Order: sequence, then C-alpha cells, then structure tokens
Amino acid sequence: MIIAIDGPAGSGKSSVAKMIAHRLGFQHIDTGAMYRAVAWKGQQTGIDLSDPDAVARMAEATDIELIPGGGGQRILVDGQDVTAQLKTEAVGRGAATVASQARVREILVAKQRDIGKNGGVVMDGRDIGTVVFPGADKKFFLDADPRERGRRRFEELKVSNPEVDLESIIDQVRERDFEDKNRAVSPLKQAADAIRLDTTHLAIEDVVEKILRLCEPS
Repeated sequence: MIIAIDGPAGSGKSSVAKMIAHRLGFQHIDTGAMYRAVAWKGQQTGIDLSDPDAVARMAEATDIELIPGGGGQRILVDGQDVTAQLKTEAVGRGAATVASQARVREILVAKQRDIGKNGGVVMDGRDIGTVVFPGADKKFFLDADPRERGRRRFEELKVSNPEVDLESIIDQVRERDFEDKNRAVSPLKQAADAIRLDTTHLAIEDVVEKILRLCEPS
C-alpha cells in the first residue's frame, strides 16, 4: 500500500505520517526534507537558489538518503547526516524557493517515485496525491487554521531558538501558504479523491487513529 498525506506547513502531516508508518511497519518518506536538503546544500556551497539551472544541476548531482529509525527519519546529503540542520527557518525559506522550480521538482519527484515504487510507504508532502503518486491507495489532505499551524511551528522552533517570535512565525506560515498554492509547478491543492481532515482542534494521536481506521480493508 502507498499512503499519501498532503497539506500545508504546520498541518501535522509529517508527525502523523511518521506515526502511521510506525504503526503499520511501513517506511515514512518526508518529501519536504528532500527540498530542504537541496536548499541546505545550496546555502552551504554558495549557490544562488534563485538560479533554476544551477540548482537543478546541484540537485541532480546530490545524493539524498532518507534513513528510517526508531528516533525518526534521518536525512543524509552526500553521506553527511544533516537532519538537525534542516529545521531552521532559513532552510525552510530556501526550500520554498527551490520547490517552485520545475526542473528541481522533476528531479526530486523521480527520486521519490523510485523510493516508493514497491509500496509499503507513507509519503507526506504537498503534491504526493496529485503528482508523485496520483494512484496512491489512500490519500489524505491535512489542514488547520493558519494561527494554529503557526503556533505549532513556534513551539517546535523555540526549543532551539528562544528568541523566535510567534506572530512572525504565523506570518511566515501564511506567506508559505501563498507561495505553495500559487506556484506555477505542482501547486499545493487537495487531490479530488483525497480525504480532508481539519486538525485544528485534534491531537496528533486522534488524527492517526482516524487515518488508520480509514486505511482498514472495507
């Protein structure tokens, strides 16, 4: 089975996907981490992330590994574990830039399809059910109020950055929503056959249980 979970930033899709994969014994594939990995490498090497040709060449030559484990998915870029370094807002903004570039998406979508082609995966992102695996066995679209999504992101970030500002994070979430929904290539949208879940007032465990019930054989 291939389970696709899409949604905007802070909707809980990665946390939910990780828990679903653990419960089912599947592999969790966080596709957003792949765009962050490309952005991180570009920032480290001084590549202009707004240059689509340069970014595409780098993405094609970059080895990105997603390693499952008890402590969560680890991301290796050219053999280096960069998991912790991908969680900064600077990398997130870079990821939004590279994710809007057609050739980069083409390269990473091919990598994502290769990883998930044999099934047994829970893949989360913004275009899994619409582009990467439109034939996925189960599709879900998670959403939540922007303020609540910003609050969640704030709680996550303040652990490593006590100076982070809640209202600024909420504004960044709204900006990312606009960018994701209005980009020319693979915009964020709900697949026609996806089940929509509003997670605003739901605990992660409740969302997981709902999805697991919906994934049971009928």
